[in-house]
Amino acid sequence: MSNQKINAFLLDMDGTTYLSNKLLPGAFDFIKYLDNQKIKYLFFTNNPSSSVLDYVKKFHKLGLKQIQEKNIITSGQATIEYLKKNKINKIYLLATPSYTKEIIKAKIKLTAKNPQAVVLSFDKTITYNKLETAAHLLQNKKIKYIATNPDLVCPTAKGPIPDCGSMAALLEKSTGRVPLYIGKPHAGMINAAVKRLKINKKNMALIGDRLYTDIKMANDQGLTSILVLSGETKKNDLNKSPYKPDYIYKNLREVLNNINK
Repeated sequence: MSNQKINAFLLDMDGTTYLSNKLLPGAFDFIKYLDNQKIKYLFFTNNPSSSVLDYVKKFHKLGLKQIQEKNIITSGQATIEYLKKNKINKIYLLATPSYTKEIIKAKIKLTAKNPQAVVLSFDKTITYNKLETAAHLLQNKKIKYIATNPDLVCPTAKGPIPDCGSMAALLEKSTGRVPLYIGKPHAGMINAAVKRLKINKKNMALIGDRLYTDIKMANDQGLTSILVLSGETKKNDLNKSPYKPDYIYKNLREVLNNINK
């Protein structure tokens, strides 16, 4: 893999950089290499269950103490930008306390009474009461329906767990409504990265473990696509997927070993 045309890397987090509370093989050394070579990078996650500040704290605990808020873009942030751009300032939210704080900080009002939109995120604190309220609200077609990300599962050390896409599937069966997904592979995430890094997207590489979000986004947006098999995707999944990566590696260690070949 030649990095001559790659001036920046976008790295997925869950299943690519770490699993639960443990860095995956090669992650520490790969980030160290990028820092030493002064190559720009962003951590690029569809998981909004934690705030950006909480992610910074997590990276520091994992030994990557150089990571700051400016190094991270989440689907939660992209969703907030979408809400503001479209003047949606009153929502019913299904989210963790961490992401809820980010929404409140953005001065978006939370209410179950006449909201402009129902916003579904990867809510690890979801309850039947939340789902019931959302289902009732979604009967009103005038209420917009937005989801932070389409991921069906989130990789963890104990195995995959239901993510936002699975929760949306449940609501689809009960309401017939399908949300507008804001996270990967939505173009808004790439646009945010281009704006922050000031680098043409054709000179970016996206490293991720999901074909239908990470690799699809890279394919759609003209980025170099690098699939790692350390998370959700297994090699056999490639046979039935329309989304084909430019490169396939076991993990970030293999990416680093092949970066100048």
